Amino acid sequence: MPCTTILAGKKATTDGSTLVARNEDYGHAFNPKRFIVVTPDKQPKEYQSVTSKCKVDLPSDPMRYTAVPELESTMKKMGWWGEAGINAANVAMSATETSTTNSRVLGVDPMNKKGIGEEDFVTIVLPYIYSAREGVKLLGKYLEKYGTYESNGVAFSDKDEVWYMETIGGHHWAAKRVPDDCYVAAPNWFSITDFDFNSDDTMASADLEKMIKDNYLDIDHQGNPYNLRHIFGSHDDSDYEYNIPREWYIQKLFNPSDVREPDDPELPFAKKPEHLLTIEDFKYALSSRYQHTKYDPYGLEGTDADRHAFRPIGFQRNQELSILQIRNNVPEKIAGVQWVAFGPNAFNGIAPYYTNILDTPSTYRDTKEHFDIQDMYWLTHAITTIADEHPFRYSASIEEMKQSTLAAGRHVLLETDQEVQDLDGEKLQKKLQEANDKTAKSTYDAAMKCFGASRLPERFLLLGQRIKNKRKQCLQESFSFFPPYNFFYSKSSVINDFKQFYFEIQA
Repeated sequence: MPCTTILAGKKATTDGSTLVARNEDYGHAFNPKRFIVVTPDKQPKEYQSVTSKCKVDLPSDPMRYTAVPELESTMKKMGWWGEAGINAANVAMSATETSTTNSRVLGVDPMNKKGIGEEDFVTIVLPYIYSAREGVKLLGKYLEKYGTYESNGVAFSDKDEVWYMETIGGHHWAAKRVPDDCYVAAPNWFSITDFDFNSDDTMASADLEKMIKDNYLDIDHQGNPYNLRHIFGSHDDSDYEYNIPREWYIQKLFNPSDVREPDDPELPFAKKPEHLLTIEDFKYALSSRYQHTKYDPYGLEGTDADRHAFRPIGFQRNQELSILQIRNNVPEKIAGVQWVAFGPNAFNGIAPYYTNILDTPSTYRDTKEHFDIQDMYWLTHAITTIADEHPFRYSASIEEMKQSTLAAGRHVLLETDQEVQDLDGEKLQKKLQEANDKTAKSTYDAAMKCFGASRLPERFLLLGQRIKNKRKQCLQESFSFFPPYNFFYSKSSVINDFKQFYFEIQA
């Protein structure tokens, strides 16, 4: 999927946490997601990919883990697509950042259409690993055995390390540890640059360096360490619109004194931020659209061409955002926190959820295939529909919702961290689930307040049926990859119906 990833080592964050974050984007605006816990009894024992029909023999001892997969009603035709989660050993995984390659690489190692891909990675790896390094090794083993049909980037973390792994061709891979005091911003292209095969902070296919040498792939003729982006990545015109500007803008946010241009293809893989990073920094960056530059599609600077020049990070095809936090300042039993937001990130709030649990809040777990205002996923889309049409009118309400959601979630974490110090086992998990429910309620209430639902009469319930009846038509209509958001929404008869109905009942 066309996503954006940000990673941070434990010395690059304010509280010493490791952070792995990624927007899951989709090919169109609607692909309903849910946030669940997969317990060992629900983990498939015999796994087969829907996309490629590849069968994978799984170990018999899976751990509990969180995930944001497809809806249960669509999994038979779509597959799992677990995307992001934290397991019982406090190991986090995010998969995948759809990446790029070039014809020289594919000529040496073609894709395997019957291999594994994004649909499968989290499900076949996360329940079986006890460290980030183990995650890299297990996925690498599967890539070499089964092959893959697409180029991808995958992130792993534990309390000490963060790793970024990239697939190469059909059967190869390379991974690099993010320095503890650095962050990584990865758009949809091959990201790893300096790569030393002799370092303890790198891993790769056993024959990868031989593949480079035997096939004259080192275009820099520099030898070890190699610039893997030059060797395995793309060098396409589209990168200058779709990929490089996103990496540039995130680095601009975290290193404002380092002035670079948005078309610089030599942006570094990892950088030390000028200030220690927070969840708020990650959320802002992954919701961004080049604010305070002439490239902001909602802005007043620049020309119309400037405002539509680059693919933004936060846009209408965001489906979910997970920030996977492994904390080092609390006991291991409460260290794992998955911050979750559904829908377009410019118009949602993000909230923290403990992962040492057996169930998730219903507003996140029970997402419907069709519009339902009780679901966080659909509520965010409803807010987006209105606010996108009048971004300046509703900007203050959106910012208030974002701030109150984060503040309420942080407050629940602080309170609960203290309250559960002496709890373990089922009592602990029950208390953490209650805290998650409390956070989910405050998040939903803040979103409804922003939406103005407290003033809506009962006629609002008719909205769900009206959107459900026309949703299929909505998905068949055209949309744009580029901003503003209403390039999609304004062309949908479903959304136009929604807008008309909303303003009628508000009046």
